Amino acid sequence: MANFVSVIQQAQIDALKISPATCVEWVRDAFLMKDDIQMPAKVSVHPQGEDFMTTMPCLLPEHQGKKYFGIKMVSRIDGQLPTLQSNIFLYDAKSGQLLAVIDGDWITAMRTGAVAALAARTFQRQGTDTYSMMGLGNIGRAVGLCLAADNCERNITIRLLRYKDQAELFIERLKDFHNVTFEIVDDKRTFAAEADVLISAVTVATDLLFPDDSLFKKGVTVIPVHMRGFQNCDLFFDKVFGDDTDQIRGFKYFPQFRQYDEFHHVLQGKNLGRTNDDERILCYNYGIALHDIFFASRIYETAGDAGYGFDIEKQDQKLWL
Repeated sequence: MANFVSVIQQAQIDALKISPATCVEWVRDAFLMKDDIQMPAKVSVHPQGEDFMTTMPCLLPEHQGKKYFGIKMVSRIDGQLPTLQSNIFLYDAKSGQLLAVIDGDWITAMRTGAVAALAARTFQRQGTDTYSMMGLGNIGRAVGLCLAADNCERNITIRLLRYKDQAELFIERLKDFHNVTFEIVDDKRTFAAEADVLISAVTVATDLLFPDDSLFKKGVTVIPVHMRGFQNCDLFFDKVFGDDTDQIRGFKYFPQFRQYDEFHHVLQGKNLGRTNDDERILCYNYGIALHDIFFASRIYETAGDAGYGFDIEKQDQKLWL
């Protein structure tokens, strides 16, 4: 019995022309089903040094007669190019059949950027139209693309903390969004002190990025995309929201959060989220398999087999030894 498995690589994903606005819509749709999924904790092994290989499983609820299970495998291996890579294995949960093997790098970047943009929209104080961003690499670009698309019907300003030539390259990448103007800020303290929404995609931060707590003004929303450098905020911000409690409860200051809840409860209307314009809000989105597998299922349904793939010959009889 032949089982055809689609192979969906970056070229096929590019051909679908999935917009950043669609990515924001997808992460929101996925969050709204979080109470109905099965998502065991990530499991990591460490082959050598700082390298890791992590598996992230998730079973989505049945929707329109289809039920998907997926596993994302992400690895960070020194010497491989790029150093961080991921693949997603998508299954039909009703039959157990492997449906597709999907390149996960684009999915990882865009679902991360989309979650940050959605968090900004959800937790920013009323009237916010200026967003401060630092860490302007690939994930930062994904955040910027989604932020610009999510605000396509109004004009916004994105303030960029200068680092090498990243700010200029960032502006060039987003030049087609005519609703966005840019400012480049050279002074780190000014950057933080004037931020209404501060989004950090800095990947390495061994110390606090802004140890002076007084820099964070009332009403600020802080979104540390890679969880790094803002642990002082854990102790005095009014509210903390996270994408999954099991991934965050191990944080050093988790027991000392003033108020904590999961992000999706705000989207569902079970929690009001921001209740006044003075609250300082911190949003930790660690990255969850729910979004990876949701994106993979939508890409699979759109791309289909696309003429790429392979047959697996499976026995239709029990194997007796």
